[in-house]
Amino acid sequence: MLRARQKLGKYRILGRIASGPLADVYKAADTIHRTRVALKIPKPEDNTTHDDFLREVQIATRLNHPNILPIQDASFIDGRFVIAMGLGTESLADRIERRMSTARALDIAEQALAALAHAHERKIIHCDIKPENFILFPGNQVKLADFGFAKISLRTLKASGSGTIDYIAPEQAMGRPKFQSDVFSLGLVLYRLLSGKLPEWPFKWPMIGYDRLQSRVPAELIAMLRKSIELDPADRYRNAVEMYAVFRKVKRLQERRQKKAAPRRKKSAKNGASWRRMQWREFQKHYKAELDTRHHCRSCEGPVAESMLACPWCGTEHPTRRSETRMPAVCPRCERGVKNDWHFCAWCYGAGFELETSRRFPDKRYTAKCANSKCREPIMPFMRYCPWCRSKVKKGWQIKNNRHKCPSCNWGVATEFWNFCAWCSEPVEK
Repeated sequence: MLRARQKLGKYRILGRIASGPLADVYKAADTIHRTRVALKIPKPEDNTTHDDFLREVQIATRLNHPNILPIQDASFIDGRFVIAMGLGTESLADRIERRMSTARALDIAEQALAALAHAHERKIIHCDIKPENFILFPGNQVKLADFGFAKISLRTLKASGSGTIDYIAPEQAMGRPKFQSDVFSLGLVLYRLLSGKLPEWPFKWPMIGYDRLQSRVPAELIAMLRKSIELDPADRYRNAVEMYAVFRKVKRLQERRQKKAAPRRKKSAKNGASWRRMQWREFQKHYKAELDTRHHCRSCEGPVAESMLACPWCGTEHPTRRSETRMPAVCPRCERGVKNDWHFCAWCYGAGFELETSRRFPDKRYTAKCANSKCREPIMPFMRYCPWCRSKVKKGWQIKNNRHKCPSCNWGVATEFWNFCAWCSEPVEK
C-alpha cells in the first residue's frame, strides 16, 4: 500500500480512495500538469497479469463519450502498472446514501443509461455495472468507469462469472454474460437510485421500496425498470441502447404532462430556501474570513470550513469530505489538508506521513503557538492537535468578536446562525 506524500513518477500520492480485489485506487497530484488525478494500481500479490489491465486500457480507449471516464495515461512506473484517470468528487455509491431530489436522481439515471448505451453500440459489455463504478464530477456530471471485466461481443463469447454479486444477472453468474446482463445490473442500480432499496432474489413484484418508487416516478418508468430486471434475458431489453430509447420516450411524455399541468411552486418552500440562503450570505459577511468557510456542506450545501467536525447548519459529520483543499497534501485518514512539513495531522491525530523535506514553510495562517513548552511550534486556528509534537490543544478556540461558547466542548459558536456546534456536533442553544 502506498503512503500519503509518497512520490510515484510525476505523481504525489494524497491518499487511498478505494481498495478492490484486483487493484487499489489512489488520489494523487500530477506535479507536472498541476492537477488532481485518480491512480488505479494493480495489487502486487494478485494473480492477474498486467495483460488484464492492458486490455482494460485498450477497451476504454475505444470509447469516447462525455459520460464515460477516459484514461489519461497508462504506463509502468517503478515496476508498477499505473492507470491515471480524472478525479471525481465521489461515487454514486456514496451519493446514493444521502437524500436526493427526484429530478437529480432522474438526471443521474439518464447519464448512466447514455454511457452504457454508448458502450453497447460499440459491442462492449461492461460486466460490472454497480454504483461504485459511476463517478460523479462537478456540475452533476456522471461518468462510467472500470472496464476491467468488460468483454467484446463477437459471434461467440466465453467469459467467467465476473461482476459484483449484488447486481449480477443470473446468466452472467453462470459465465454467460450478454448485453442483457448489463441491462439487468443497470436496472437494479436505477431501482435503488429511485427507491432507496436494493431488491434481492427472487425479484418478485412488488419488491422492497416499491411504494416509494411509485410515489416518485410515473408508471411507464416503473414498467421500464420491471422489464430490465426480468430473470429471463429474452424478456429484457436487448441492450442499453433500446433501454435508453425507452427512458427518453418516458421522459418526453412526462415533460408534456408537467407542461400541461403547469403546477405552481409552493411559496412556503421557495421562501424557506430563500431565507436559508439569505442567512448563509449574512453569516459569510461576518465570519468567512475568520473561519475560512469557503467550502459547502456535502449534504445541505451551507458554508463550512475544512477544520469543522460537523456542519453547523444540518449536523452532517465531516461536511467537507473530498473537497478541494488549499494545502499541498491530504491526510489519508480524515482527508483534510495538511502541509508537507507537518509530522502529524492537526485535525484527526493521524500519523504515517512520509516526510519529503526537513525544510519549514512559513504560512500566514499560523496565529498561535503550541502550549507544549518543549515544542512551542506555530499552529493555526481551530487545530485540534499540534502538527509537530501531536499534543492536544486544550484551550478552546474562540471566534473573534464573539463571546458565545459551546457548553459541551467550550469552543466558540455563532449562536445567532448555527443549529449545531461545528466542533463537537452538539445542538446549539439559542
